[in-house]
Amino acid sequence: MTRVGKTDKKRLKDISAREMVDMALKARQNAYAPYSGFHVGAAVLADNQKVYTGCNMENASYGAAICAERTAIAKAVSDGARKILAVAVAGDSDGPTLPCGICRQVMGEFCGADMPLYLGNRNGDYQRFTFGELMPNPFVLKTGQNHE
Repeated sequence: MTRVGKTDKKRLKDISAREMVDMALKARQNAYAPYSGFHVGAAVLADNQKVYTGCNMENASYGAAICAERTAIAKAVSDGARKILAVAVAGDSDGPTLPCGICRQVMGEFCGADMPLYLGNRNGDYQRFTFGELMPNPFVLKTGQNHE
């Protein structure tokens, strides 16, 4: 985990997209992907002034696998974070590594449509997207809780 500034605006200035993508690339090195051979790392900037990293972890029972993005988000939430301010993902692809649908839905629980995603490849090249561009209509369960 890396601590950053004190306000949301300050946090995004304190850690650059490049730094987040580099953290995702580093996390990718820890991926456990003996079945697909596709290694992915993620870095998540949370509202508690910390950056959490995660990697994908496969399982012989494919449904038991967990993606890098959900690993990082689970670490953030289990540490008390309730809002995700930015996400970086890097994988073994030539182009930007896009989050799967399940990861997009999980992100939607903790971020707004304007949250930046820095999606990188194996070389560290990346493109910036917003969450709303990748998931314009996430499923929202109306329970009286305040979800963006």
